[in-house]
Amino acid sequence: MSEEMVVTPWKVSGEVNYERLMEQFGTKPITKPLLDRMRRIAGYLHLQLRRGIFFSHRDFDWWLDMYEAGQPVGLYTGRGPSGPCHLGHLLPWFFTKHLQDVFDAHLYFQMTDDEKYLIHPELTLEDTVGYTYENALDLIAVGFDPEKTHIISNVNHVHRLYRLALQVAKHVTYSTVKAIFGFTDSDNIGIIWFPAMQAVPCFIQSIIEGHNVAVLIPAAIDQDPYWRMTRDIAEKLGFYKPAQIHAKFLPGLGRGGKMSASMPETAIFTIDPPEVAARKIMNAYTGGRATAEEQRRLGGDPSICTVYAYYYYLFEEDDKRLRELEHRCRSGELLCGECKAELAERVKRFLRDFQRRREKARNQLDRFFLE
Repeated sequence: MSEEMVVTPWKVSGEVNYERLMEQFGTKPITKPLLDRMRRIAGYLHLQLRRGIFFSHRDFDWWLDMYEAGQPVGLYTGRGPSGPCHLGHLLPWFFTKHLQDVFDAHLYFQMTDDEKYLIHPELTLEDTVGYTYENALDLIAVGFDPEKTHIISNVNHVHRLYRLALQVAKHVTYSTVKAIFGFTDSDNIGIIWFPAMQAVPCFIQSIIEGHNVAVLIPAAIDQDPYWRMTRDIAEKLGFYKPAQIHAKFLPGLGRGGKMSASMPETAIFTIDPPEVAARKIMNAYTGGRATAEEQRRLGGDPSICTVYAYYYYLFEEDDKRLRELEHRCRSGELLCGECKAELAERVKRFLRDFQRRREKARNQLDRFFLE
């Protein structure tokens, strides 16, 4: 029996049914007319859109309307800094950078070092704030514009957030957050207050610039409950409702489930030595057969293969080559060992380059953090 699907801001488990999630959360699919519109605006269609990795939205069409009407638009996303970043964290950041480049938009990036302190008993504030600055190196290494990217540490920048968080909190009842997030009587009061803090970057650009800014949040769909709450109260505070565009989860290298830091052998971290990452890939779960002879005779199944998923999500830009890879797998022409070895080489090259940029980012932190 498969594990029941659970998708919350704090836990993702079981086999994720994205169609059911859209029904459950009340979001809309990204349709062909929306894709055609993005292709026209950007000049091409980003990999994560054309392969359905970003698959769902709230008011993305309205956000595009605002942009095409010449109105200011902005971006907001974030990270819960509880440890090193892995490729699953980077996945939506690559697309967010694309949006920043296409729309020339400011990005407000929230590091929820307060939340991670509150929900992880083993972490101190020094731990989570430390991870904020370490994870910021990964964000900068993605290549965001330092003039238009503003990283927020909730702990260190609370003076920029608290006044607005109070206004949000005044309009949200405990019964509302209990229904949305499933809080219980044993939860500490800090985590019950925290959703007000996570709402603030939806509005902070409007406050700073002195006029309403249409904000889009690109993020994995597990974070959607925060924005449902925020959208309910936005207009009461005089702001636009934030729009959203939702990503699927990058699978882990094990059998089933998203990439997770809690299973380090199935996750590729940005600080992994390239040879360590390669070893993880060579041990990954695939859709191959028990023996090479069976694989050649019966072919493999890329639909359940984590190695193929990494080509699909991140490491093969060319759609024609991806189709060829799938065909060679299904026909039995390609064996799993060859496929793993090629991916391992690509990941090693990626990590060497990314880690060089990450190290250079240490000298740029001050340019990115909110003043």
